[in-house]
Amino acid sequence: MESVIEGKSETVRIALTVLLAEGHLLIEDVPGVGKTMLAKALGRSVDCQVNRVQFTPDLLPSDITGVSVYHQELHEFQFQPGPVFAHIVLGDEINRASPKTQSALLECMEEGQVSVDGVTRSLERPFMVVATQNPGDMEGTYPLPEAQRDRFMARIAVGYPSAQAELDMIDSHSSQSPLESIRPAASTHDVQAMIAEVRSIHVSPAVKRYVVDLVAATRTSSALRLGASPRATLHLVRAARAYAALDNRGHVLPDDVQALAVPVLAHRLLPSPEAQQQQRLPEQVVSDLVSRLPVPDRR
Repeated sequence: MESVIEGKSETVRIALTVLLAEGHLLIEDVPGVGKTMLAKALGRSVDCQVNRVQFTPDLLPSDITGVSVYHQELHEFQFQPGPVFAHIVLGDEINRASPKTQSALLECMEEGQVSVDGVTRSLERPFMVVATQNPGDMEGTYPLPEAQRDRFMARIAVGYPSAQAELDMIDSHSSQSPLESIRPAASTHDVQAMIAEVRSIHVSPAVKRYVVDLVAATRTSSALRLGASPRATLHLVRAARAYAALDNRGHVLPDDVQALAVPVLAHRLLPSPEAQQQQRLPEQVVSDLVSRLPVPDRR
């Protein structure tokens, strides 16, 4: 992945963290910085089925989940699966679709299943939604509902590359797309084995308490009118396990929680009117809470 997304090691690492923690990833940034490229690189690095959905204002929920079509010869309805039936689903520019269409992903993201015409169908594992979106103040965008933002384990921004990385990009992208050179580094069975290993990473009672205290602090902060949910607590612990595993550690440190606090918590929070007047972003509030909260013993 880093051969495609140059100079963004931490961004790639968080994407892998979300995959191994069985979460979903939201990539938000301005156009042209490599949001879709990052999602495609992740899909090509795993030997699995990858489907892409281009979200547009006229997209319908059935265009995502699938629809039952009447078969003339068999005289019965047959279900035609939608693009959500894949291991990795790339939702490109998700906030350009209407809230009704965005909500079509709620069930599959939380429960790993799709219900159409009264029939529930399970999705294959691993299953991950990687959604890209432009900032909410851009033309033609609809803000994601709070319920859907809460289902994304983490939100990241790719950001502009460094000058050297941009120079290297000119050379690497001049002849062909670097995606063409990516070969799968793992199969779906490999990913499932890694996910099972991540689940066994030890989290001490002190670190668990630290996570709970951090999430609780978002609910009592005067700078926020909506704090993080209990789902955010679970997501932060699961992500910290995967983050520790990528460091080849069998236990979670408070440093893992601190590194993931902003990507995992900030997109779920709503600033208070006072914070909006002061132009304080939820990311800044989370960083302040992390700096003030006592850190448990690392032993």
